[in-house]
Amino acid sequence: MPTNPHGGGIGHVPVAVYSSSPHAATIQESEACARRYADARLWPVARAWSDPDPDVPLVDRIGWRGITDALGNGIVRGIVVADQAHVATDSAEFERLGALIRDRGGFLAVATASAPRRTPGQQARRRNVLEAASGWSELDGIRHDRPETGSDGP
Repeated sequence: MPTNPHGGGIGHVPVAVYSSSPHAATIQESEACARRYADARLWPVARAWSDPDPDVPLVDRIGWRGITDALGNGIVRGIVVADQAHVATDSAEFERLGALIRDRGGFLAVATASAPRRTPGQQARRRNVLEAASGWSELDGIRHDRPETGSDGP
């Protein structure tokens, strides 16, 4: 029976981070990128694996075998890579690998740099709309849901 040391729940899906490069600096950068991506989604990283030769077939790589063992044992539920080139030579091969992993109950994700959902102007506009809806405006400090009363009265 697979065991999940990190528990269940939405978002808390243990993942493995994988990279393959002959350059240690590239492996470190890729791992950091994949970890940030996982952290942003509340996916605890169970472990990071790497292989030094991306030209070796994926099934023959020692690090990749460690990931498939962890996936099979339920230690991880997903695999995060910084770039699909770490595990595939092209998009079609990456899609086939993703389908194979899904068939085994897991998932494969590429750590993409996501653009901010809102620009600063959009954030300011949203804040103004929300303030207006609440009846409060920071622009003038006046509540707009009640008639103003002053010394001369309403």
